[in-house]
Amino acid sequence: MPIRSFAISQVLHMSLNTSLSKPCSSLWDLMQWQPNPEQINQFLQLQSLLKFWNNQINLTRLIDGDDYWVGQIFDSLWPYKEELQDPVKSFLGADIGSGCGFPGLALAIAFPQSKFTLIESITRKTLVLETITKELGLSERISILNERVEKSAHKSKLRGKFDIAMARAVANTPVISEYLVPLLNKNGQALIYRGKWSQEEQKNLTKVLQILNAKIKSIQKIDLPKNRGERHLVRIISTGICPRKYPRKIGLPSKKPLGD
Repeated sequence: MPIRSFAISQVLHMSLNTSLSKPCSSLWDLMQWQPNPEQINQFLQLQSLLKFWNNQINLTRLIDGDDYWVGQIFDSLWPYKEELQDPVKSFLGADIGSGCGFPGLALAIAFPQSKFTLIESITRKTLVLETITKELGLSERISILNERVEKSAHKSKLRGKFDIAMARAVANTPVISEYLVPLLNKNGQALIYRGKWSQEEQKNLTKVLQILNAKIKSIQKIDLPKNRGERHLVRIISTGICPRKYPRKIGLPSKKPLGD
C-alpha cells in the first residue's frame, strides 16, 4: 500500500475539513472539559485523515458525525474525566492494538504534555498511523510499533515503564490483562474498555489478575450520549511485580487464556 507524501495528503485533508462539522458542546460538558481551538482542529484533521485512509484500506466505520464524535472521541476520553481537569497533566501511556488510533490518538490530542506508544501488529495500519501522527504534528510525542505486544512487553525499554496501558476492542479481559499488566510501572494502571460487563466476567478476571500480581481498582460505567450504548471501564493496578514469563509466547494468551 503506497503512503502518500506529507504534502499531498496535507492538501487532501485540508480540503476534506471543509465538509466536517464540530461536535455538540454537550459532549464536552459531560466531561467538564473544553478542548482549546488547536485541539478541536486536530480532532477535525484526524477525522478527515481517517476519511481519506478509510477509502484506501478498511480502518473503521465510525468516521462520520456522531459515529466519530461520540463513538470514537468521547468513548476514548470519558474514562479520563478526572485527569482532564488538569490542563498540564503528564503521563506515559501505551495503547495496545491501536488499530485506527483510538484511544491513543485522541488522548495524545487531549493531553499535550503526555507521551504515548501505539502498538499495532498489522503493518498497513501502522503505516497509516505513522502518516496520520506526522500530519497532526504529534510525532515527537507518539511512538508507533509494528509488532505483537507479546514481544513488546518483554523489551526492557517498555516493560514496567508506563503510567497507563490501555486497550479498546482488542480481546477478552483475561487476554488483555496478560498484555497490559507487564507494561505497568509500580503506580501504573491498566485500562480496559468494555461494552457490557457481568459479575461472571469480574469473577474470572479477579482470578486471572492474582496470577499476574494485580487487582481490579474500580469499574466505571456510562451510557454514551446519543443512545450509543453502554460502556464500562475496568481499572487495574499492580500488587507486585508481574512474573517474568507473562505475557507468554505470541498467540498463546489468546489460544489458552489464563484462568481457563
